[in-house]
Amino acid sequence: MDTRWKAARGRVGDWLRSPVNQVDLLQTAKAAAATMIAWALAEMVLELHQAFLAPWVALLTVHATVYRTFWRGTQTVLAVGTGILVSLVVVQAFGTTVLSFGLALVVALVLARAPLYRDEGITIATTVLFIITVGYDSSTEQTIDLLPDRLLSTAIGVVVALAVNALVLPPLNDRSAQQQIDAVDRALGALLVGMATQLRRESEDQEEDDWIERTREISDDVERAWSLVRTARESGSWNPRRRRHPGDELENYPQVLMRLEEGVSTTRSIARLVRESDRDAETWDTEFRDRYTDLLAEVGRRIAQPEPDVATLGNDLRTLARDMSTEDLSGKLWPLYGALIANLQMIVDVVDDVATARPVRT
Repeated sequence: MDTRWKAARGRVGDWLRSPVNQVDLLQTAKAAAATMIAWALAEMVLELHQAFLAPWVALLTVHATVYRTFWRGTQTVLAVGTGILVSLVVVQAFGTTVLSFGLALVVALVLARAPLYRDEGITIATTVLFIITVGYDSSTEQTIDLLPDRLLSTAIGVVVALAVNALVLPPLNDRSAQQQIDAVDRALGALLVGMATQLRRESEDQEEDDWIERTREISDDVERAWSLVRTARESGSWNPRRRRHPGDELENYPQVLMRLEEGVSTTRSIARLVRESDRDAETWDTEFRDRYTDLLAEVGRRIAQPEPDVATLGNDLRTLARDMSTEDLSGKLWPLYGALIANLQMIVDVVDDVATARPVRT
């Protein structure tokens, strides 16, 4: 029981130390705080009618970056304002009935497709839903009198959300991007080392298919890294913390990710070459197999822990090709050997670029 408790506590600790999870927890707390502050201002301080609009809009507006909070907040104001106006016009024209409610929703959903509202278009429909179902007085005078309160509640929600997100540890997301790129490095390196280990022994069913599937999983990790890099670059816009944390290394991340994409693709090519060949001990030349797998394992190790000096790996590959070209090998094996050596040379080039182009792991 004690061992399981320690293991569970270790997993929780690892989860809490993750920059991605730390940012998510912080943004969750900030969204809750912005919602409470907006509701308190609208309901208890200003005593606005239908004050629920303020906390609802605040909850919608707190996003992963200050930049996105501002622009999505602007769209939210437009969408909520449009929803209020749609509900006002429809109710005044047709009254509060099931049919008028349906008509208002149809109009709102059509307007939601307009480019002006972009990602917040559905907010028009939800605003109509809330406004009409919460209660609408059929008196034109009272309805118009409520319009400023509703718009003010919306503005309060956006302003509070923007202030909380911009002033309370505005997220930068640099470390999240860095960690994801490191995870891709380690995963690709571990795969190459594992492939080398398995190539040294007898083949097992589905082994090469497992390698190919693992490269697909790493490709998904690369896509997540691209997303985090884009978010990290966006998070620097209008962020007061950027002056203290310039994040210059972000400029190198796209180049690193492009090279890692090439490395994953080339690793998949090696796996397919092995799958399509007969690599039993009687078929593969023993010297080639031993020297090639040693180099494959060393390349994997250096990807997992990038080292600036990788020139010797390229020299070793060229030496292997030269030495094996003098052996009396079956002619049908040389296309395989040549392709394996060429692909590994491409991965060595990736190692060189990743190790020298990025100040990620320090």
